[in-house]
Amino acid sequence: MAESLDFFDKTPIRWGVIGCGSVAEKKSVPAYQMTEGFEVAMVMRRDAEKAKDYAQRHKIPNWTVNAMDIIENPEIDAIYIATPPDSHKFYALLVAKAGKPCCIEKPMTSNFQDSLEVYETFKAKELPLFIAYYRRSLPRFNKIKEWLDEGEIGAVRHIHWQKTKPPSDIDLSKQYNWRTDKEIAPGGYFDDLASHGLDLFTYLLGDIKRANGLATNQQNLYSAYDAVTASWIHENGVTGEGNWNFGTFHRVDKVEILGSKGKITFSVLDEAPVELENREGFQTLTIPNPEHIQQFHVENIQKHLLGKAAHPSQGISGLHTSWVMDCILKTN
Repeated sequence: MAESLDFFDKTPIRWGVIGCGSVAEKKSVPAYQMTEGFEVAMVMRRDAEKAKDYAQRHKIPNWTVNAMDIIENPEIDAIYIATPPDSHKFYALLVAKAGKPCCIEKPMTSNFQDSLEVYETFKAKELPLFIAYYRRSLPRFNKIKEWLDEGEIGAVRHIHWQKTKPPSDIDLSKQYNWRTDKEIAPGGYFDDLASHGLDLFTYLLGDIKRANGLATNQQNLYSAYDAVTASWIHENGVTGEGNWNFGTFHRVDKVEILGSKGKITFSVLDEAPVELENREGFQTLTIPNPEHIQQFHVENIQKHLLGKAAHPSQGISGLHTSWVMDCILKTN
């Protein structure tokens, strides 16, 4: 069940942002600021100096170190949660209690059960809930969806994703990084990166009905997993497999969708061309992402809240992705 459309009958819709770190710097908050009918009115960060600096640089009138100053503020209409995933549930339930629409950074929470509680709470209150799987709104991936919907590769048979890269300097230094702390992100970079792809695959090919996987820590550089493999099957019978390894020599980000009459090749995370090969020949398209990559995602939130169109990434789809992630990581 999708959340209700037409939640607001007036603009501007005033947003409060909880968490203003690296994602909020360029990818997301500027997109909210540039969207017609939206206004970013207040930001929160626990470090007062960094919160003030962020607000001043981005010309946001108010800042705070206390999330409740945003959540309970009658001058704030909707809230964007951009904190690490272990705090998503905590803040989201407070937002629901306050009766406000919410967008949560991906992944929805650290596990399926927490995501389910968040989803059911917003559903019970009939509040719009969005998850920042913004690839569902990007033109390059909607071109792939168009090819699939038009039967350019015939009946889809299989999808495969290889995402590998060498360890980063911060990994090798063993310096603390919340993205590889198993208490915050059990799958490590898998949680952060693979969630984008798995969510995109369900958008392109439909929900997954069964998934399993193997996960391990091969390098012992941090506490979370650094190597994951998985297989799954979509409800329509399309099979899938993935390999995510964050300790290899080569960096690779390659997806192949195999069909009865052709093949589509693309990258999930890299801004590479999208390629179509079928009996008509070979086609390659370069479709750049916007400067602020969440631009179209945020514009679709605006359309949803004003009753113009349903958003492609809502609580129900984010919940499904959380379930798939859990299925993969809990089969060890």
